Amino acid sequence: MEIFKDNQPIPLNDHLCFSLYATSRAIQKLYHTGLSECKLTYPQYLVLVALSEHDELTVKKLGALLSLDSGTLTPLLKRLENEGLVVRNRSKDDERVVNVKLTEAGHQKRKAANNLPEVLVQKSGLSEEEWFQLENLSNKLFKNITE
Repeated sequence: MEIFKDNQPIPLNDHLCFSLYATSRAIQKLYHTGLSECKLTYPQYLVLVALSEHDELTVKKLGALLSLDSGTLTPLLKRLENEGLVVRNRSKDDERVVNVKLTEAGHQKRKAANNLPEVLVQKSGLSEEEWFQLENLSNKLFKNITE
């Protein structure tokens, strides 16, 4: 594939990494109002989304799903637990394994932030086909570069 010719420096606007970075920041900014109303940060919101999708996850599996290391995830989970949104329990089979689950309050908080993706879809200006194509290509790129 000959995307880059003549080994010339690539302008900033032609860097896919910059486009994805700027888009990610813009999405977080777009979500900010809704998250503030729910008293959630963006990473806390992602934890609630992941846990609402799965009944219970180990900290390790949750970290893998969110691409977060334990040094970032552990304090995040402590805050969510202190707010009564999640519970963490050591596995009875292996006490090194910590399981995380949403509380009823966590489920309610997740529901309160349920419309955030709709806001993004509406603001995107993309057709349904374009939306799914973008999502598929983004997932493919992530999968390929993290293998």
